[in-house]
Amino acid sequence: MKTFQTNDGIKIRFKTFACQSAACKGTVVLLSGRSEFIEKYLETVDDLIIRHFDVFTFDWRGQGLSDRLLPNRHKGYVASYDDYLEDLNIFMDTIVKPKAKQPIIFLAHSMGAHITLRYLHDYPKVVDRAVLTSPLIDIPGPEWLKQVLRLLVHLVTQLGFKTRYATRSMNFDPTKKHFLGNQLTNDRRRFQDTIDKILTNPNLAVGGVTFGWLSAMFASIRQMSAKNFCQHITTPILILSAGSDTIVSTKHHQIVCQRLPNCRLITISGALHEILIETDAVREKIWVQFDDFVVSPNQN
Repeated sequence: MKTFQTNDGIKIRFKTFACQSAACKGTVVLLSGRSEFIEKYLETVDDLIIRHFDVFTFDWRGQGLSDRLLPNRHKGYVASYDDYLEDLNIFMDTIVKPKAKQPIIFLAHSMGAHITLRYLHDYPKVVDRAVLTSPLIDIPGPEWLKQVLRLLVHLVTQLGFKTRYATRSMNFDPTKKHFLGNQLTNDRRRFQDTIDKILTNPNLAVGGVTFGWLSAMFASIRQMSAKNFCQHITTPILILSAGSDTIVSTKHHQIVCQRLPNCRLITISGALHEILIETDAVREKIWVQFDDFVVSPNQN
């Protein structure tokens, strides 16, 4: 297992995949969402290799086979999203840049897409293009309710309970994962495949979020929504929004795209949050947009 070490001593698992073609078209850095792991995106890796891209990817700290941060490895926790950002920067500087074929493309999902926007802001001119699927810009719901939630999370963490599970969060339990009514994908086979991978290697499992993780998320959302934050990101960006997403706010996909100087927003009707793990019909639409934006960039 290949790992790199962060500034605070965390070991991060990473993997690289070569396109094995003399006509390699560049490098894709694949960044997953919260609780996910490299194995979940092997089908996506294959789709990228077919398109003649090298692929670099890693497990975020606290998930996959990277070091966990709490004694209960199921708890979703991070002290600050700044840690995620710094881990990505180390990965780029030490693993990707020395070997990457140009251009460098980011393909990032949900939380990974959130960290991507922060990276593009802080480290301009490293990445040539970025495709963000179901990006975590904000959570859904009325503003008053989100304000109440932010206040609750702040109070609980100030009282010293940042490592406790948030309300209704718990350890990963495969017996409670049912396809019917799930909020992630309309594809039964791919839904079950993720669970099967965890059953094969239980160390991949991550449960719900802690109050500390929620506090870190809200702080990063607040930082990213600051005046002129998005306006300073000049990298061409494609946002692929799932039309039936209930995990993240699709309204904020429109808001952030309007603020970004070079952004295109495509909504995939009927798709749930994990559009790269969706039905063949949805995934076909995703790859058509990817090819138009990345493989044939001169048309943009």
